[in-house]
Amino acid sequence: MARLDRRAFVHGVAVSAAAAAAGLPGRARAAALTDAAGRSVEIPARVTRVFPSGPPAAILLYTLAPDLLLGWPRANRADEREFLLPDIGARPEVGRLTGRGNTANLEVVLALKPDLILDVGYIDPTYVSLADRVQQQTGIPYALLDGHFSKAAETYRALGTLVGRKDDGEKFANHAQSTLDTMTQRVARVPEDKRPRVYYARGPRGLETALGGSINVETLEFLGGRNVAAERRGGLAVVSIEQVLLWNPDVIITIDRDFAASVRQDPTWAAVAAVRAGRIHLSPKVPFGWVDFPPSVNRLIGLWWLAKILYPDLFPEDLRALTRDFYAMFYHVALSDPQIDRVLAGRD
Repeated sequence: MARLDRRAFVHGVAVSAAAAAAGLPGRARAAALTDAAGRSVEIPARVTRVFPSGPPAAILLYTLAPDLLLGWPRANRADEREFLLPDIGARPEVGRLTGRGNTANLEVVLALKPDLILDVGYIDPTYVSLADRVQQQTGIPYALLDGHFSKAAETYRALGTLVGRKDDGEKFANHAQSTLDTMTQRVARVPEDKRPRVYYARGPRGLETALGGSINVETLEFLGGRNVAAERRGGLAVVSIEQVLLWNPDVIITIDRDFAASVRQDPTWAAVAAVRAGRIHLSPKVPFGWVDFPPSVNRLIGLWWLAKILYPDLFPEDLRALTRDFYAMFYHVALSDPQIDRVLAGRD
């Protein structure tokens, strides 16, 4: 069966999607919404089934309207499902239409009979082309929403309109905007030269990092942390330990548990200022990462975590209480104290 790819859309699917779409029952339309790409998307009169094109869309939809989520781009592991609604977290893997490793195809999408296809991410001509072609061939409305972190409130409002839950969309939008405003106002008090220099470490050796403007460090840069690798622009890059020693960061943020456990005893890292000061921080990651991957609203709670690391005097809030409240609102689960301990320790 043929796959869909943003970069190389396959026209010749095994079963003609256009023919299949012609057999779908007519959908009643309630209105139209202009999505983040400027496309007019007809909104179904009633939305009960939504196909997420990738992980950011799945997470955004789960937070606002979990019952509408048809399935996940990747099946959740047991440690992830523990922090999600049991019936929703266990919904099946449906693949993804977008990004690397895309696994869904038009036949799969059509067989699931969604009322809407949702994509959340950065908007560029390739994304728009994919959305237009899928919508044309399936007859299913395909909405593109902005995945930039700073647009979280706007995106929640658009999703609320799309799925007929405007009040909920407004509630989540207000929460997101309040968080972003609080961060912006407090960090503005810190002079540029007083902001910590941060190295973002990935991989078991800690030598993969994110360059300036990378989505992987979007929240770090939003908070004014000075990414030591920002002199180059782009995505991820592999660097040498010699380069890290030259950068000599004040703080290291990592998502890799093995690296976090070993770096303090590694003599090659011993001269790095962050290691000498013990300022190595392992990001929480269940059910979804707080700093990196997937790049969706799961990172809102990560802002508080990062802010307290970078500017402890400016952010005296109780992170345990913030975590409990966030998971109750966004993930619809009540955390026990031991669960909060595990989340904050970065354990699965």
